[in-house]
Amino acid sequence: MTTSKDRVRVAFLLSQVGAAAAQRFAERLGDLDLTPGDVGILRLIAGDPELSQRALADRLGVAPSRVVVLLDRLEKHGLVERVRSVRDRRHHELALTDAGREVMAAMRDIGRAHEREITSALTADERDQLGALLTRIADSLGLTPDVHPGYRNGSLSPGG
Repeated sequence: MTTSKDRVRVAFLLSQVGAAAAQRFAERLGDLDLTPGDVGILRLIAGDPELSQRALADRLGVAPSRVVVLLDRLEKHGLVERVRSVRDRRHHELALTDAGREVMAAMRDIGRAHEREITSALTADERDQLGALLTRIADSLGLTPDVHPGYRNGSLSPGG
């Protein structure tokens, strides 16, 4: 327990809560045979129907060859398909399959349950305030919205 003389170690608490939240989220995904990294990519594709492999690599901040590996896993699971772009035949656009859309619907339910569990100690106003404060911190660190930095450092590995 922290006393008034102790300083709250915010960075450590963020790391501790983040690790616990990530572990619980990964456990929730077990039945779907997906990793948190898989879900992040599916969310990006679902949010941008004309997203190309190259644009996805740019958004994730990784080499295009790494995106190929990440997409191969999702394609093998029947969740994503690569479609030759009608605007630029040199590029492939990414699309969710019917199975991918079904997984995303299930993910919305999983995500809501996860959010409720992780923030259950807070009131709605406190959740909003925490979200706003964390958004300010993320912005100040130059983090890309909706993209986990684990793609860049390799901690969100395929199948991982």
